[in-house]
Amino acid sequence: MRMTSKGQITIPQEIREHLGLLPYSEVEFELDGDSVRVRKARQKQTRGAQLVLRARGSATARLTTDEILALTRG
Repeated sequence: MRMTSKGQITIPQEIREHLGLLPYSEVEFELDGDSVRVRKARQKQTRGAQLVLRARGSATARLTTDEILALTRG
């Protein structure tokens, strides 16, 4: 495996799947002698909270909460 000029590497798919790494997942780097250990970062928030934060402010409809509730309740 070769590092790019920007210092980027690709984590092999089987390792990403084993660790449950998805796009935008946080990872940690740890020096271990002359080696580097890459691990999935300890989550500070639940996955649901991360999804809500990522989605916040992305809505395109300008509906009020009451209008949305009226639509969902029929």
